[in-house]
Amino acid sequence: MMTTTLSKSDEPSMKALSYILEAWEIGAEAGVKPELMAYAAIYTALTDLVAAYGENAVAELASGLKDRVMKGEFTLAGRTQ
Repeated sequence: MMTTTLSKSDEPSMKALSYILEAWEIGAEAGVKPELMAYAAIYTALTDLVAAYGENAVAELASGLKDRVMKGEFTLAGRTQ
């Protein structure tokens, strides 16, 4: 298993990202398809956000994602679909 340099950061969002990336890597090494991990991650994120902020706030957040996706904000360069 590869350890990222992100895990050395004390910044909370970078620390959180390093844990997610580590779990993702473990899943990939175990043969879990990336799209299944992505669906699980989105589901987990949304349920936690709803618990913290409520349905209305999360629905508003989610409604803004369509434009961001269409503008390519989440598209990795050189990645084919």
